Amino acid sequence: MQITAALLAAVPLGTAWRAGWARLGSAQFSSPQAGGGRHFVSSRCGNRKSEVMAGKPKLYYFDGRGKMESIRWLLAAAGVEFEEEFLETREQYEKLLQSGSLLFQQVPLVEIDGMKMVQTRAILNYIAAKYNLYGKDLKERALIDMYVEGTTDLMGLIMQLPLQSAEMREKNLALIIERAKTRYFPVYEKALKDHGHDYLVGNKFSWADIHLLEAILMVEECKPDILSAFPQLQAFKGRISNIPTIKKFLQPGSQRKPPADDKYIANVRKIFNI
Repeated sequence: MQITAALLAAVPLGTAWRAGWARLGSAQFSSPQAGGGRHFVSSRCGNRKSEVMAGKPKLYYFDGRGKMESIRWLLAAAGVEFEEEFLETREQYEKLLQSGSLLFQQVPLVEIDGMKMVQTRAILNYIAAKYNLYGKDLKERALIDMYVEGTTDLMGLIMQLPLQSAEMREKNLALIIERAKTRYFPVYEKALKDHGHDYLVGNKFSWADIHLLEAILMVEECKPDILSAFPQLQAFKGRISNIPTIKKFLQPGSQRKPPADDKYIANVRKIFNI
């Protein structure tokens, strides 16, 4: 479902919204892009000569969070500069399709190390492994994967909100807060308390920590005091937010995107003639 995936994530079963977008997601458009996008470059830490030689990763997506935001977070946390080309017209999207760059006819698309990568999880796995943020062995990777899948589920619920009716949004906002409090955050709170380390896995900074902070900040946008019952997560948020590369990414003017608004949704609808 290329449109559904490109927008954000699937809506809970049973909603009229999902049915409509699922039908739209089955449509295919002939035609890609390149030019016309705006380009931004992030700051980075360290001197990575190999990165300079290989060129900066280039991200193709809408000018908003969606499925690309976690990729931005991961690159920024690793201290990697990247460029962005925003899809602002249907013609840009059609040009990408015609070029064959979109393997499954959907974005995100990331050009990195001579590859044109699609599928969010594949991109994130590659970046995490490349920058030593994916554990030291298979067991640690499995733990990181489990933690990341949990935060992915939680953030997916939040990303659906702007696409829903006001009535459905109010209902699902309450569901998100309830699940954050009872299903998701207790898992991470317990993990940090049980092992007593600063980080989730192996007492080393990893993709799981980055993803959890992203999720915490997204939930706080829905309910600012959500961490009041989670002292371990409060301390974790403070620690991870002050890692230099992340601290910089959280500053105004960075490539971090704001929550989806009506303008963002309207642009996506325009591109797909919805």
